[in-house]
Amino acid sequence: MSRPQALTGARIFDGVSWHDGEALVVADSRIQALLPLVDLADDIEMIDVAGQIIVPGFIDLQVNGGGGVLLNEVPTAAGIAQICAAHAKFGTTGLLPTLITDTPQVTAAAIEAGKQARREAVPGFLGLHLEGPHLSLARKGAHDPALIRPMQSEDMERILSCRGVFDALMTTIAPESVTLEQVRTLADAGFIVSIGHTDSTYDIARRYAAAGARTVTHIFNAMSPLAHREPGIVGAALDIGSLHVGMIADGIHVHPVAMGVALRSKNGPGRIFLVTDAMSPIGTDLTSFTLNGREILRRDGRLTLADGTLAGADIDMISSVRFVHETLGLPLEEALRTASVYPAEAARLSDRKGTLKTGFDADFVVLSQGLGIRSTWIGGNCVYRAD
Repeated sequence: MSRPQALTGARIFDGVSWHDGEALVVADSRIQALLPLVDLADDIEMIDVAGQIIVPGFIDLQVNGGGGVLLNEVPTAAGIAQICAAHAKFGTTGLLPTLITDTPQVTAAAIEAGKQARREAVPGFLGLHLEGPHLSLARKGAHDPALIRPMQSEDMERILSCRGVFDALMTTIAPESVTLEQVRTLADAGFIVSIGHTDSTYDIARRYAAAGARTVTHIFNAMSPLAHREPGIVGAALDIGSLHVGMIADGIHVHPVAMGVALRSKNGPGRIFLVTDAMSPIGTDLTSFTLNGREILRRDGRLTLADGTLAGADIDMISSVRFVHETLGLPLEEALRTASVYPAEAARLSDRKGTLKTGFDADFVVLSQGLGIRSTWIGGNCVYRAD
């Protein structure tokens, strides 16, 4: 057993409640305990973080890129490691690098890269999110329409080859391109099927949820809207309690009023969780990049194709937390849960991630009082320090 470390002097939010006057004790990649200072053993290594805040590490289930790397363009284990390292600087301790609709060859390369990243134990890497190519042309967003297609048996086998490999594998599908039986097969195999980029009706969404679909991809964006006679996918996401729902909180993809309405309206037990949908410029000063041979422009917090279509987001997770807290008025505790507890639940990881409990993975973030990142810890190791 490694020598335990105790972070002292901070106010600690464990995902449920606050702890004052206690230390967070970690060893062997796990949380050992939350203890009063007087109960700490003499041989524990003390780390003073006085005046700061310790919170559960952020979990991002939709991350296209970061640090100058886009998974579609660099589908390698090294590319995945660079994306994970870039987002650790913003408090993300676990993420799903996300492949946007691409060719079967690129998809296969990304899956092999993910398997290699797992063998290399890349810090922060949880698995993959395959966003497409089995989407609706009518709601394609920035996805290349030439690459969108129905799911075939070889696509199914490619995903099934990942069974038991990752902590989580999510795939965004549209009912227009994937059958109910295919959804059942994927869900029964333990994969997270997410409904997105679809023009489907509420009733169709309910059938797909009953077949095993678990999440909805970036609510409001690239989907049939909530209307008074046809609730669409937005209505299904909010009404169907079994569905967990991702949301981009940059104030650009979704109007703050719509975000607030959704947060207040969501039926449980599924909750709304934050995703960044971040692209390669995060953590860099890049002003443009390439996706599927098309230039994406970065201007005024927006990432767009030449025609103005939004293409991913230019936001990190701590900025998303600050947005829902400061702009939407969510209590800090709830804002933090949308980036930790709720995505962990959506990804079936809440038995060891998302909260600071004894025996859980020692994934946490040290914040300043102004919610700036001071340090990020994955598996009890400090992977980023602002000092």
